[in-house]
Formats: sequence, structure tokens, C-alpha cells
Amino acid sequence: MSSTKDYSVGWISAIKAEYVAADVFLDETHDRPADVPADDYNDYTFGKIGEHNVVISALPKGEYGESSATGVIKDMIRSFTNVRIALMVGIGGGAPSAWNDIRLGDIVVGVPGNREGGVLQYDFGKTIQGQSFQPTGFLSPPPRSLLAAVQGLDKHYTIRGHKIEEAVMSVLDNNPRLRRDYGRPEMSTDRLYKSDVVHLPGSKAPCLTVCGDDKSVLVIRNERHEDEDNTKIHYGLIASANSLMKDAEIRDRFAQQNDVLCFEMEAAGLVKHFPCLVIRGICDYSDSHKSKEWQGFAAMVAAAYAKDLLNRLPPVQVAREKKVAMVLEPARTYHNTSITLGDYNSGIQVGQNNGTITHGAPPPGYW
Repeated sequence: MSSTKDYSVGWISAIKAEYVAADVFLDETHDRPADVPADDYNDYTFGKIGEHNVVISALPKGEYGESSATGVIKDMIRSFTNVRIALMVGIGGGAPSAWNDIRLGDIVVGVPGNREGGVLQYDFGKTIQGQSFQPTGFLSPPPRSLLAAVQGLDKHYTIRGHKIEEAVMSVLDNNPRLRRDYGRPEMSTDRLYKSDVVHLPGSKAPCLTVCGDDKSVLVIRNERHEDEDNTKIHYGLIASANSLMKDAEIRDRFAQQNDVLCFEMEAAGLVKHFPCLVIRGICDYSDSHKSKEWQGFAAMVAAAYAKDLLNRLPPVQVAREKKVAMVLEPARTYHNTSITLGDYNSGIQVGQNNGTITHGAPPPGYW
């Protein structure tokens, strides 16, 4: 039987689809170590990918967001003291633009840019009315060993292409019960509505019924070229908050002003507590046209990428990283962020008077 000290890679999921995807991509599974503390209430899955022993956990059923993720992370770090790198793998909402052709089933990997650490927490900071979005700080970047592996894997994919969809199909062949909910949906269901087309609030009817699929309401996109992958991988900034992004106009502003590629809800809570790499499969477009149809497949492609990444990462490099428990600090690299949406009432509570307004989360139920 394994020990908690045998695990050097932590993997965090948020929802069931992500947890399922993580499990089925393990090369082998392990029994629960006998030395997991009794006061650690996380549910864990244990196993191996390549030469790495991996401990996987998920948020409790029905819980979402930064605070829940933080609780899961703290218990994992306390119980698995040899964890040295961490991945947060799951789904997110894309932020497509004219310069970033992001589609459902694509993958976004959160990597640093000019000043960014790969993840921006956008629902806490200060709003300066009448100015453009001016972040004053970002969360800590992923460990260098992970970023080096990302670079190497990107080079490999560029030359030889990737086999992510083939890997998903292989997993589904071995787990036929998952095919309906975790296979790639029909491409006709990948509809990007124009930003001013809003799904009727409160309506539970499908978008096809409510908004239709006429060319007048859709952003028309060409099919990807035959030498392009159906699942494209994007590298850049992921925006994280405690609330779900469901506003296409705000989405577009972040994409334009900060080159945000993706929105999600848990990464900021994780990155504040230990350096990690965030990987997101795109399941919607961060607008009012939410649907769970692509969630399973998006979770699968994200897990498939994470497995490729770990297979690229030499165990000796992981061993050289500091133990996460040793690098934690009471105050992480986490700063207020200057958020500007002009006088646009975005739900980030822009005031009606001039000046600086400090705030926390947007009003409940806005997104």
C-alpha cells in the first residue's frame, strides 16, 4: 500500500465531470494510503501517470468557487507533504475574439505574459471610473518545471500534431458508459452568438429554440483548415472569479483590453495558496447562452492535455521543486487589481460619482 509521502503531483478538479475525466486518464490506480489523516475530509483518487504518482481531489458536491477550492487545497497540502507541483484541470468559458479563434472543445493553458502570472482574479480590487483596465498585480506564476514542459509539449505538437481527441476516444472505448456525456458533441451545436444577442433571462429552453441559428444572430466562422486540429490549444491569461461569467459584453472588454482567453471560478483560490498550472477545456463562450452539452468533452480534452504534459515532465525536475508546504506564505503574491469598464455598469459596481471605489465580489446573482 502506498503512503501519502509517495505523491509529488497534486491535481485539483471542481465538478464531477472534471473528476471523472481525471480518473479515467490515470495509467494505474492506487488504494487510499492508510496514513491520510482522519480529519482530512477531501475525497481523493490516487494513481500514476507515466513516472509520476498523482493525488487527485475535487470540491465537495454542490460547492463552487475560490473559498471551496481553498479548503480542498489546504487539506491536500497538509496531508500530502511531498507534493511539489499542482495542476488545476477542468472546464472554462472561452473569450473568442478576432485574434483568438477559440471554439468549444479547445484548450486554454494559463501561462505568464508580460506581467501576468497566467491567472487574473478580476472580481476583487478597485475600480477607477473612466479609465481603461489597469491591473496592478497578478497571482504567482506556475513552477518553472511546468512552464518548461509546456514549451516542450507545444514544440512537439507543432511538429507532429497532437493525439488528444484520439486519446479521448480510446478512453471512451474502454469506458463505454461515458460515451454519451463525454464524447464530442455535434459540431452544429458550437454556436457563437453575437454579443448583443441575449438568452431570455429565466428561460430554460435551449438556445436554439429561444435565439435560433439564423446568420443574423450568429458570428459566422470559417471551418478550420484540414491541417488544423479540431481541438486547438491556446496559451495565455485565464480570468478567475467567485461568480460565473455570463455577460458577452464584459467578456469582450476583458478579451480586448487584457487578451483574456478564458473565464473560470476556482483557479484564483488555488494559485493564491500554491503555484500551479491551470488547464481549461472550453465548454461555453462566457455568455448568457450557457449549456452543459460540451462540459464532459471539455473536461476530457483538458485531462488528456494534462496527461501529455506530465509524460513530458521528467521526475527529476519535479524532485528539484520545493515542497509546496515549504513555499507557502501567510501573504501570497496577490495584489489589488485596477478594474476599469469606464462608466459601464458591469456588475463590478462602478459608481456614479468620479473617483476610486474599492469593492469585493459583484452583487449576488449578477452573473
